[in-house]
Amino acid sequence: QLQVVESGGGLVQPGGSLRLSCAASGFTLDYYTIGWFRQAPGKEREEVSCISDEGTTNYADSVKGRFTISRDNAKNTVYLQMNSLKPEDTAVYYCAALLTCGVYPSSWGQGTQVTVSA
Repeated sequence: QLQVVESGGGLVQPGGSLRLSCAASGFTLDYYTIGWFRQAPGKEREEVSCISDEGTTNYADSVKGRFTISRDNAKNTVYLQMNSLKPEDTAVYYCAALLTCGVYPSSWGQGTQVTVSA
């Protein structure tokens, strides 16, 4: 099982920024496509962004222009930089190693809570 650990969530005001981190445990992350997902209360989990092993990136329409996914292979970590945050971005955010973008994993980590509120 490819385990990852999410961190970096918190409480932020609308318009603020956060950077989430996805650290790999026991495997080399740069060989995998990594996706960020989120689940808001009462809503289904959705893919927010993903980055392939070659560096190709995808974003949900709701976050395009505000979120940036990147990877630091030296640190075995993938980041999600979130700017211009909105209350509707409030959710638990998860990352996962994927077969390809758009394919949900079979298991999830604990995630990290992001709350955007004044």
